[in-house]
Amino acid sequence: MKKNNYQFMLAAVLVLSFTACNQPQKNNVDTADSTAKTSAYQTEVDGKKVELFTLKNKSGATVTITNYGGRIVSLLVPDKNNKLTDVVLGYDSLSSYRKKGEPYFGALIGRYGNRIGKGKFKLDGKEYSLQINDGVNTLHGGFDGFFGKVWDAKQMGDDKIELTYTSADGEAGYPGKLDVKVTYTFNDDNALKIDYEAKTDKTTVVNLTNHAYFNLNGEGNNTILDHELFIDANAYTPVDSTLIPTGKITPVKGTAFDFTTAKTIGKNIEDKDEQLKFGKGYDHNFALNPHDENKAIAKVKSTSTGIILEVYTSEPGLQFYSGNFLTGETKDGKGGKSYPHRSAICLETQHFPDAPNHANFASTTLKPGTVYKSTTTYKFLK
Repeated sequence: MKKNNYQFMLAAVLVLSFTACNQPQKNNVDTADSTAKTSAYQTEVDGKKVELFTLKNKSGATVTITNYGGRIVSLLVPDKNNKLTDVVLGYDSLSSYRKKGEPYFGALIGRYGNRIGKGKFKLDGKEYSLQINDGVNTLHGGFDGFFGKVWDAKQMGDDKIELTYTSADGEAGYPGKLDVKVTYTFNDDNALKIDYEAKTDKTTVVNLTNHAYFNLNGEGNNTILDHELFIDANAYTPVDSTLIPTGKITPVKGTAFDFTTAKTIGKNIEDKDEQLKFGKGYDHNFALNPHDENKAIAKVKSTSTGIILEVYTSEPGLQFYSGNFLTGETKDGKGGKSYPHRSAICLETQHFPDAPNHANFASTTLKPGTVYKSTTTYKFLK
């Protein structure tokens, strides 16, 4: 080979190598630590493009989110040995999130998080009927809830993503066109902040939350009964046999629902208590003590990994669900794992379930000209 040709080829290789190394990285590329692959999500649903996005911070922790249902797919945080541990349940592919009976893994929930009794409520003297999807009640917005919608996504740097969705007047039975914006921000202190905002053109009801399933031992571990839990709530809202609040706000002192001093989730979960029988364990709303967004209203700790989860919120209530309806019958979790009975905990910040039907509960009514705002932060320590 002639010297000048060799020099030309060498120069070309160097240019190509430099160009490849300096190409901007896509916001939704796979990471070495990600448990989900973008190729299993890149498709269209209802004519809208579904993608996978990754947020990361300076400590190397990552959060993977899909705009299908605004779902948290994975959340990797360091344990006591600085090993990145995925602490949320989920799936490796979009198809699993779309199957019938999927338990809302990591999803944004709306228009109304939790249950509305018999799927009915009144506003300004008019009764509205919703989709019945949980026995005789409406759960998490009905069949057409936000968990199954493709949100418009805009990633703003490595640490933030903004999701927007417009719910049409009458969607799932709810009145008013509702414009919703949810922003996920992953801070350098391993805190995932969720900001919710909504506006309506007609009086309606709104109660937004996220339905992440946590296991601080690592997703796929078979229990959360060994997790230590604290909830800053002196009262909770008892339910009937269909898990609709009775309207009472009952002190937790002396009951299995007293988490004002940290204790393991399994300590009282098998107590002979009618409320635990109704929920097949814990599936109840706690009336939080007075607080602001800078005070942790719940703390969970795994003695195995040393990971601690602190929850901060502007909301008055917290739904504590101990994963009672998980079955582990199939191995379709991430990496082919099964998610058995009580292998996850949900801590859903919220206004109270069925609030539109209980005048003594804080109102969930949103009127035109006002803005619904809510903030929740899940912070991970070790």
